[in-house]
Amino acid sequence: MTLLVVGGSGFLGSELVGRAVAAGHTTAATYATRPGGTGDLARYALDLRVPDRVEAVVAEVEPRVIVNATSGGSDWAVTAEGPVHLAMAAAKHGSRLIHVSSDAVFSGADVHYDESCRPDPLTPYGAAKAAAETGVRLVHPDAVIARTSLIIGDDRRSEHVRAVHELVAGTRDGVLFTDDIRCPVHVADLAAALLELATADSAGVHHLAGADAMSRHELGTLIARRDGLDASGLPSGLRAGSALPGGLDIRLDSRATRHRLRTTLRGARRFLAGEA
Repeated sequence: MTLLVVGGSGFLGSELVGRAVAAGHTTAATYATRPGGTGDLARYALDLRVPDRVEAVVAEVEPRVIVNATSGGSDWAVTAEGPVHLAMAAAKHGSRLIHVSSDAVFSGADVHYDESCRPDPLTPYGAAKAAAETGVRLVHPDAVIARTSLIIGDDRRSEHVRAVHELVAGTRDGVLFTDDIRCPVHVADLAAALLELATADSAGVHHLAGADAMSRHELGTLIARRDGLDASGLPSGLRAGSALPGGLDIRLDSRATRHRLRTTLRGARRFLAGEA
């Protein structure tokens, strides 16, 4: 299988690239600013806002499967429109597409969200992600939409791990909210699940989140304990009392997808305790 990882120099993308290469798949990756990584892997500069460049890269690589692991924040042209350009190129060249989306497409009004729930975002980022999902499915009906949650790793490449270390050290301002609930997933589990979907005949919406729902403060406490930090130094607060937009309690129900996968999507209490 020839696999193209879009956003292959990012946190999730680099994990996916490493696993694909280790599994013996012919793999190429794209990057926005820096190639990243090592080895002789084919890497391509790619701006998803430029349709002609997207088309050229897909035409050159001729991938069997494309995984879009990019994160453009609330930049509408990158996060909403870019994946549609990619889906159009994938459809034209007969490539399967797996588009990684986010629990930010939901408001939290219903708390529990399975694959049948319709997006109702509250933030610009969530709106861009929801628009991308709609556009991708319109131009590439067989695409996979893989929604996930907070992505955690074993070192400071993970944004959330880095934040905990900096908060404990006093080099970052802010608090970890006790009323902001998500279902964190380990980057290795997520990458393995995406690679499994890439090698299967999958389509439609899949939820790939961890088994445990927890607050960002509980998550931070578990990370601190794992890394030998003083968790009592983590500041806490309420998101409900802040000016930050977005849903409070958003729990992706991944049971339907988990039943179809060999990959185990561990809960954070398990993987932060070092359990396989």
